[in-house]
Amino acid sequence: MITLEEFKKSVSAPAVPDLSPLLRALWHDARGDWDEAHRIAQDVEDKAGAWVHAYLHRKEGDLGNAAYWYRRAGQPVATDSVDEEWNRIATALLRETLSTNI
Repeated sequence: MITLEEFKKSVSAPAVPDLSPLLRALWHDARGDWDEAHRIAQDVEDKAGAWVHAYLHRKEGDLGNAAYWYRRAGQPVATDSVDEEWNRIATALLRETLSTNI
């Protein structure tokens, strides 16, 4: 299990670390590769995938599409900064990874 800080530091690594698909999506997003992040997120058909998908469309500025994905995720439409939301999602996904590896 890696911490949020370790995950953030991994963004400067030359290659994507061994992570779950949604953490890989956030990793690519943090590196400025929105298209790859979106490609990964749209293939994960659960609430967590919908949340990452919503975040990506919010960041893109497509708020109508983002609202649809927030509903699918069972999450309120985010009103904090995209950086704060990225941190919240990454923290939740890292926590989920920890609980499934125990």
